Amino acid sequence: MTDTAPLGPIMHSFFVDHLITVKGLRPASVRSYRDTMRLLLRFVAADKGTKITKLNVGDLSFERVLGFLRYLEQDRGNHARTRNQRLAALHTLFDYIASRDPEMLAVCQRVTAIPMKRAAPAETRYLERDEVEELLRRLPRDGRLALRDRSLLLFLYNTGARAQEVADLRVEHLDLGDHPLVRLHGKGDKWRTCPLWNQTAQLLRALLDSFDLPSTPQTPMFSAHGQALTRFGIYKIVRRHASSFDDVRTNRRVSPHIFRHTAAVHLLEAGVEVNVIRGWLGHADLTTTNRYAEISTKAKIEALRATEAQIAPAGPRNQPIWRSDESLLKWLASL
Repeated sequence: MTDTAPLGPIMHSFFVDHLITVKGLRPASVRSYRDTMRLLLRFVAADKGTKITKLNVGDLSFERVLGFLRYLEQDRGNHARTRNQRLAALHTLFDYIASRDPEMLAVCQRVTAIPMKRAAPAETRYLERDEVEELLRRLPRDGRLALRDRSLLLFLYNTGARAQEVADLRVEHLDLGDHPLVRLHGKGDKWRTCPLWNQTAQLLRALLDSFDLPSTPQTPMFSAHGQALTRFGIYKIVRRHASSFDDVRTNRRVSPHIFRHTAAVHLLEAGVEVNVIRGWLGHADLTTTNRYAEISTKAKIEALRATEAQIAPAGPRNQPIWRSDESLLKWLASL
């Protein structure tokens, strides 16, 4: 392959052969790559003054990549975190091009060496335990969709599942026996198992019994008009019931992902070991889970109380407390 080879075939191979087949990325992740590449192709075509269909592999120069990153920040007003996310996708693309086109190796090496910008991580917001309890109390108990919505919100809080994982949930993924649990299909084509509270299992059983048609293993657990809820549909349901718990002061907007953060913080506050929480949430890297230890004010207060020094009041100078061996030992023990 040369740098004059059409860009279309290698871009198609990157998505179909590499991202989907080799890396096994989920549809949501593939869409994120798609959005980045769409922006890149439009930028490069405009910069070269040609149609996207006329682009060659060699048109992806180092200078154009730098120009694209400036365009994201200056023209589109993207935050450094968004710029870094797009750059990570470009690193993956140019790593792939380097493996397919040796003539592009020098350019690919320069692009993959572009560093990420320093950016403070997005603040992680969550609901306090009393807020979750109040939210669940307020949920309607009557109506055609009351049981589905109550089951959905409690399931989100119980499992800390991502919205896409809930959208993909099927009847066959549930075991509602004596020890109820659910298998969730997460990022990177990885499966994990989460236990379910008895209350959650009871609601899910009732939801199954309420289906108009007998369920099959592939029946969506959460649906609308016979079709599985989408991520957007789940978001709308959460917003409909939980928008009153938004906090303007902290810029907290309750969404399905808020329940994921909430589950993690409450597990941490309950004394669950961080490695267990990592497996619970399906984090690939423990550092992702460790951030919850930084945001739990309650955990910090408990830690402060546990380590607070107990200082015995000092006695008068003219009455030393070590007049005897026993009093000396007691004084030493009080230090």
